[in-house]
Amino acid sequence: MAEVRCAGAPPASAGFAPRAPPALPASEPSLPASEPSVTAVGTPAGALSGQVAVVTGSTSGIGAATAELLAANGATVVVNSVRSVEAGEALAGRLGDGASYVQADVADPADATRLVDTVIDRHGRLDVLVNNAGTTAFIPHRDLEAAGPDVWRRIFDLNVFGTWQLTVAAAPHLQASGHGQVVNLSSIAASRPLGSSIPYACSKAAVEQMTRLLARALGPAIRVNAVAPGLVDTPWTADWHDQRTAVQRAAPLRRTATPDDVAQAVLGLVLAQYVTGEVLHVDGGLHLT
Repeated sequence: MAEVRCAGAPPASAGFAPRAPPALPASEPSLPASEPSVTAVGTPAGALSGQVAVVTGSTSGIGAATAELLAANGATVVVNSVRSVEAGEALAGRLGDGASYVQADVADPADATRLVDTVIDRHGRLDVLVNNAGTTAFIPHRDLEAAGPDVWRRIFDLNVFGTWQLTVAAAPHLQASGHGQVVNLSSIAASRPLGSSIPYACSKAAVEQMTRLLARALGPAIRVNAVAPGLVDTPWTADWHDQRTAVQRAAPLRRTATPDDVAQAVLGLVLAQYVTGEVLHVDGGLHLT
């Protein structure tokens, strides 16, 4: 039985021409001659300028892609991990613009508090918290004996309690920012009978309900949303050939996700100022099947 830290879940038409948009009335102003610069995902460059974002579990995969995209949009990013210190420091160095790395285990209450305190000491503020750090255990669902209480505790300690206690520690600073927000990493395993193990799927279901409850409790000062990826191509899933083939056949978009796909969804929620309490599926439409 292996244990990993991860955030994803395991296991143009022809024949018509689009209608042209109607002409603007003569009284409406015309668009400016030059558009603002945009990033690769079509958002104004520097949209997060002046904001500080913490991305937990961000030395590889979804976390690293999210850290890079937030930085590309102007945020000062704090990279975090329990291990992979050199990778975290290297990523922070590449991100530039004041980015830094903090080693901390968010499953430990004291470490969660220390992480937030360090961010405030270094940067003076906190605007965005992305709770990406997570863990799982690969256990067939029928093997009930293998999913003992120790497995449940280990997974819930990070996926649920870690998300909760870091959000609690960050909340006063997020509120003070004037536009604070939290984005949690869930999984389609939260709402479908699948996932690397039953404890993992249940932990993500807890994260989704936590997201909705926190959104109601913390609004309007803080927005809280979540993204729920399907199968994501990361080093952890490199040999999941059968699962990848199944997703490619079933999902309307006919492919699995990349870390960049999930990062773009996170950024979209960060920028969507009138959205809170939502869980955004990032699974190529697999949840529709």
